[in-house]
Amino acid sequence: MPEAVIVSALRTPIGTAMKGTLRDTDAYTLADHVVGAAAADLDRDRIDDVVLGEGLYGGGVVARHAAITAGLQGVPGLAVNRHCAAGQSAVQIAASSIRAGMDQLIIAGGVNSASTSPRFTRAVGGEQQPWFPPTHPDRPDAPNMDMSITVGWNAAVKAGVTREEMDEWAYHSHRKAIAAIDEGRFADEIVPIETPHGLFHTDEHPRRETSLEKLASLKVLHPEIEGFSITAGNACGANDGAAALAIASDGLGLPALGTVRSWASVGVDPKFTGLAPVDAIPKALQRAGLSVADVDLFEINEAFASMCVATIKLLELDPETVNVSGSGCSLGHPVAATGARMLVTLVHELRRRGGGIGVAAMCAGGGMGSATVIEVPA
Repeated sequence: MPEAVIVSALRTPIGTAMKGTLRDTDAYTLADHVVGAAAADLDRDRIDDVVLGEGLYGGGVVARHAAITAGLQGVPGLAVNRHCAAGQSAVQIAASSIRAGMDQLIIAGGVNSASTSPRFTRAVGGEQQPWFPPTHPDRPDAPNMDMSITVGWNAAVKAGVTREEMDEWAYHSHRKAIAAIDEGRFADEIVPIETPHGLFHTDEHPRRETSLEKLASLKVLHPEIEGFSITAGNACGANDGAAALAIASDGLGLPALGTVRSWASVGVDPKFTGLAPVDAIPKALQRAGLSVADVDLFEINEAFASMCVATIKLLELDPETVNVSGSGCSLGHPVAATGARMLVTLVHELRRRGGGIGVAAMCAGGGMGSATVIEVPA
């Protein structure tokens, strides 16, 4: 069985939705740019497919659009939607096809433009009304339109995560992201993109002025729920961005940044969506013949700080190995792109540290979760 190796791993800078630098740059432009960059040094005649996670774009296949724009006329495209895990699932699909011997070289990743994505309506009583496609049946304890409850609060209650722990994690997420930016640690993974507002080259969502005092002063999102402690400050942002990795068969002999060792996706009760990584991480590691103790770095998406802290508690992870350059609370969460973005960052950070085992994991709306194990050589 061929190994699926990562031969390039790139992303755009992450923008703040609606008011940031990417506010007028749509998902197609973002995907075109990052897929083109990921394919730039490859033999384009060898590329078999482009697989991109996308969310709620109302039809079409962004991946095919990006393939054509990148000059890959003979390469098809595949749209993947597993909510927040879409970008990671795209990489997993690519790796599985390569390991099965069906394809040899695939560009995979994800794209999200919260700023420009269409707004849906549907007919109700003969009139068009706003509509958001649900991922699970609505329930009082798991409302399908309120992730602060199904992802954030329910995970906090289950794992005993306090408001102070959430705010402290969010604060340090910003500090770690700012440090990574200032030290140039994202330089090898970011491909700047020209926008109507100038050349965009640096993640803009992390807040230098954030303090524990400011975070503690923010109002909770649901004051009517006793003890509720989720705020805008300990939640992820709404963001724009794209990421792409070139996944190849090791038989091609291309210089490899790392190897995709294993992956796993899980379903849980939608009420406990935020705890899905607790199931996905051990399942993915077991498939690679590894355990938590073998992992050098984790990327766990901070959809809400509470779910990240809860995962650390329940799996007894070392917090110093988790999100060492920030994550959703600071860098932001361009939903369909985040899973791929995490893998891009993980590859480059492990290379910077001399190699090792990395795990990227996340929850996804509707009671889903996913994890991917990679190995970067010394």
